[in-house]
Amino acid sequence: MIDRIEIYIHSGKGGAGMVSFRREKFMPFGGPDGGDGGNGGDLILVADRGITTLSDLRRHKHYRADNGEKGRSKDQHGKKGASLELKIPEGTIVRCIEDDGEIDIGDLTEDGQRLVVARGGRGGRGNKHFTTSAKQAPRIAQEGEPGEEKLLVLDLKLLADVGLVGRPNVGKSTLINAVSSARSKVADYPFTTLEPKLGVVELDYKAFVIADIPGLIEGAHSGHGLGHDFLRHIERTRILIHIIDGTTQDPISDLDEINRELFLFNPSLKDKPQIVAVNKIDIPSVRDRLSEIQKDIGEPVYNISAVSGEGLPELMRKAAEILTQSIPATTPVDTGEFKVFRPKPII
Repeated sequence: MIDRIEIYIHSGKGGAGMVSFRREKFMPFGGPDGGDGGNGGDLILVADRGITTLSDLRRHKHYRADNGEKGRSKDQHGKKGASLELKIPEGTIVRCIEDDGEIDIGDLTEDGQRLVVARGGRGGRGNKHFTTSAKQAPRIAQEGEPGEEKLLVLDLKLLADVGLVGRPNVGKSTLINAVSSARSKVADYPFTTLEPKLGVVELDYKAFVIADIPGLIEGAHSGHGLGHDFLRHIERTRILIHIIDGTTQDPISDLDEINRELFLFNPSLKDKPQIVAVNKIDIPSVRDRLSEIQKDIGEPVYNISAVSGEGLPELMRKAAEILTQSIPATTPVDTGEFKVFRPKPII
């Protein structure tokens, strides 16, 4: 899944104003009639629910809107340059690379949201605007303003209600396959899931989106394993389901290790609701030590088997119950009613 790219954008240049004079019969002193140049086209990002990755934009690194046309005689204005709209997935953060680093300029989280990332240059004024009492036939006109040039970083963070986290091979892929129509790869070696997978859980006439986040290991917050590639997707989820492998020697150590990596990556994840589930209870040795694991963890634990399906309905109902408490997703960049930063208009 392509979830982070850099693109170079350029809005359209404004068209030049026209130097022209009326030359009509019986109009010996017709005066200037040069029209204004058209404005350059804007470059706009549009959130589209039907797009899930940034792979389409990766194929081209440069995007340019059309220039405005030059003004014409007889007070005819030049045509405005066509704006260029680029469709991006919901949940994409837009940043501009400048000398002092990356600056957030927008966060598109809803289908149809639009963000003007580069405004087209204004068209130049024709010579009719420069007429004065002392200068009745000006032979000057304005050039159009240049468009804006920017280097953007598009950073996609998945929008999901529930995120599955845990060490490699704890059964997250098997679980998401069992509770949704997702088809995540399952195998008996670590890191079988190399990219986040989304599934829709339908339960009691309700539905929510669940994400399988690739397995985490110690040092993930600093880039070890799959590291930052997918930790950032957890920030968007509303709640977490922490899967523990019941066959491991020290389940509480695994739980603490992954939580530590989450909190080191983003301290605000401590405030995110988390459900703990012990997987693989279909194995007799795991079932025999459930009370011991429960005692070590010291908080309510859901005992499940992603293979047999035991305990999964209760786990999903608990997740749905927490979601109905109107827990918001991570607050996107907000500038008021519309959840985007808007570039400063040209003055």
